[in-house]
Amino acid sequence: MMKSPLWTILLAAGQGTRLSKALGGTRKQFLLHQGVPLYWRSVQTMAHLAELKGMVLVFPALELDQCTQELDQLKKLWSPGVPIVAVAGGQRRQDSVRMGLLALPRDCGRVLVHDAARPFFSLSLVVRLLEALDTSVQGVIPALPVTDTIKQVAGDKVVLTLQRHELRAVQTPQLFAAHTLRQVHDLAEQKVWEVTDDASMLERAGFDVGVVLGEPGNIKITLAEDLVMLDQKHAPSRPCTGLGYDVHAYGGHRPMVLGGIPIAGAPMVKAHSDGDVLLHALCDALLGCLGLGDIGSHFPDTDPRFENISSAILLSEVLELSKKKGLILSHVDTTLIAQVPRLAPHREAIRANVARLLELDNDQVNVKASTEEFLGFTGRKEGIKAMVVVTGVMPSR
Repeated sequence: MMKSPLWTILLAAGQGTRLSKALGGTRKQFLLHQGVPLYWRSVQTMAHLAELKGMVLVFPALELDQCTQELDQLKKLWSPGVPIVAVAGGQRRQDSVRMGLLALPRDCGRVLVHDAARPFFSLSLVVRLLEALDTSVQGVIPALPVTDTIKQVAGDKVVLTLQRHELRAVQTPQLFAAHTLRQVHDLAEQKVWEVTDDASMLERAGFDVGVVLGEPGNIKITLAEDLVMLDQKHAPSRPCTGLGYDVHAYGGHRPMVLGGIPIAGAPMVKAHSDGDVLLHALCDALLGCLGLGDIGSHFPDTDPRFENISSAILLSEVLELSKKKGLILSHVDTTLIAQVPRLAPHREAIRANVARLLELDNDQVNVKASTEEFLGFTGRKEGIKAMVVVTGVMPSR
């Protein structure tokens, strides 16, 4: 499927009656977390998606003016970098999605629908959805295997034990071809369908829906005990620093790539993988924060699986590991050292791409380029090296 314009509909119009009593009447999507409403966490995560063109936020109709003013203040504190449209929702979830669809630009080809009550999803989950949406399906949803035995009951008697291996627990965000989602919502209005999610509409209308692996941490804040998840985000933490260093010689057969950006006209490099010296040093710095050795111990150059592999893939593996360990990045400082090629013209492109790969803002990443005044192997134009310092915080044990 062609990469048509992508938007997000973020649903923050729910009543949340099961939890609002425990919160003194505050709806869960407006619960303050780290000084901002809970829905803003989803906005920040989505905003780091490079393909995203804009977001539609759906608020309760009676609170639209208040929410719009609050939204304006939040955008002054931190700009998402894409347009955000605020609209009023409806009584049911599907009504709110329909109102969000009406606010999308007509050229929107793909739309993510997400519940603001699921604030802990990762950008890598969204990327899996985007990669899975193709011409064979009109929608893709994340889901987890069911671990408990599930039984169908009538009253207080068991009717049927369902086959656990055929069951999945479904999450959001869910991704759809926009024209198909508009079509099925119109059909649902005509036929008075009642559904619990948008994928159900597509299924009922006869469209195929794909499934990707969801995330255990992508929970929905529903009950009072779920608030513990928010408390965990304030758990004691300790600062950490990781140092990465890598070198590649010239005279090989790999075109130069730095921070995932091809460098046209540069010397060819010797490498087992794609030879991205900057991303290799970055992986080492992240592993340094985690206390887990270096890139060679995780992706040895003796393993044929890693021959010519993109270093961005290796970085994504290290990032997943760092997320599991609870590492939160705050800043990345990088230095590229080479007599040739001249790197200054590429600096901003490298910076932006490294920030994207790390799910950070551009101002959290610094890229410097330097020569060594014709000294050493780099000064003799025999190779290139990179140094990276990563700072962040880790949960205290």
